[in-house]
Amino acid sequence: MRPSIVFCLSCALLLAACSRPPEARHYELKGQIIGIATDRTQANIKHGDIPGLMPAMTMPYRVKETKLLDGIVPGDLITATLIVESNDAYLTDLKKVGSAPLEDAPEAPPSAAPDLARLKTGDAVPDAHFVDQDGRKVDFSTFKGKAVVLTFIYTSCPLPTFCPLMDRHFATLQGRFKNDPALKDRVRLVTITFDPATDTPAVLKKHAEGLHADFKTWTFLTGNRDDIDRFGASFGLVVTRAENDPRDITHTLRTAIVDADGKLVKIYTGNEWTPEQVLADLKPVATHSH
Repeated sequence: MRPSIVFCLSCALLLAACSRPPEARHYELKGQIIGIATDRTQANIKHGDIPGLMPAMTMPYRVKETKLLDGIVPGDLITATLIVESNDAYLTDLKKVGSAPLEDAPEAPPSAAPDLARLKTGDAVPDAHFVDQDGRKVDFSTFKGKAVVLTFIYTSCPLPTFCPLMDRHFATLQGRFKNDPALKDRVRLVTITFDPATDTPAVLKKHAEGLHADFKTWTFLTGNRDDIDRFGASFGLVVTRAENDPRDITHTLRTAIVDADGKLVKIYTGNEWTPEQVLADLKPVATHSH
């Protein structure tokens, strides 16, 4: 075999090895079924510690095969394998091992605003006080004059389909803004943590730098926990924290567009939205603001 062919073959093998996606991580999950989605693609599970991944908490988990939930009902005790990939997380090998009475549902946290208090399209977004990734005090009203896309996360969120997905979507949006004259310099991305005890300005800045955030476009905010909870609740965000373990955070996901006058344009619930949807909803708003 010619040396040049050997060299090319070696390079091809090396490139193939380098491009190989990282292996999925497998974790044992033990817990109790709290609820099951009507389409049986997701179950809300209260589970114990998952060593190497997360503390005990209650949160929804997806299944790729709906048959895994056949015959499963709230109250069932289960074991399953949680598979975590770079951009996905789901359960396999789900089995019932017993059943137990469900605990009484906890009362909603004081910060969870009733539906009547939640913002509706066209409502003025309430002002709130924050601290940015550089430790500077920032009021939400500071962003008036530009359209805003905001979301809520915490940097320790372990599942790639929750807070990390919001980060990835915002990173995509940042790139699209730079290449679109209709949006460049007209939109501000705002990420707000609901875990201010952990997510200090320094932690947020390091997290932002890992996402290659351009701070002229993308701001990260922390602040007083109660203020953040009240502000988030106006968008329908609900956050609960275990009294005995502050790492145990159960939360919903909310992302929103606010126009340059500080009025609500749209709220996206959960993690089903895409950057393309936001761009389509955002362009008329950003263009109108100039």
